[in-house]
Amino acid sequence: MSYTVIVSFDRDREYEIMLHDGDVQGMDKKQARTWLAREFEELGCVPSNPVGKILLLDMILNVAKHADEECFEGGGEWARTYAIAVAVSLERSAIRVDVANFVVG
Repeated sequence: MSYTVIVSFDRDREYEIMLHDGDVQGMDKKQARTWLAREFEELGCVPSNPVGKILLLDMILNVAKHADEECFEGGGEWARTYAIAVAVSLERSAIRVDVANFVVG
């Protein structure tokens, strides 16, 4: 199975990361959530939920937003790990993280 994670900051600023089964096998759902939570905290993200509960989609969107485009340019190791964590967490083969509109689809 193949996976596609697209992180979009604007129409002309999108980063597509292609993954295969072998790429995601080394991370389970718990590890994916732990990685996202750690990045969420390290990047100084703030929960968008008024009661302070951090939802999975909040982590996915805020980590991409606060990491900024520089982390996705060139498709380096951080971007691949982010894409793996997102694909494993959401268990979908095609995912679009729309940072500009704060939507995951």
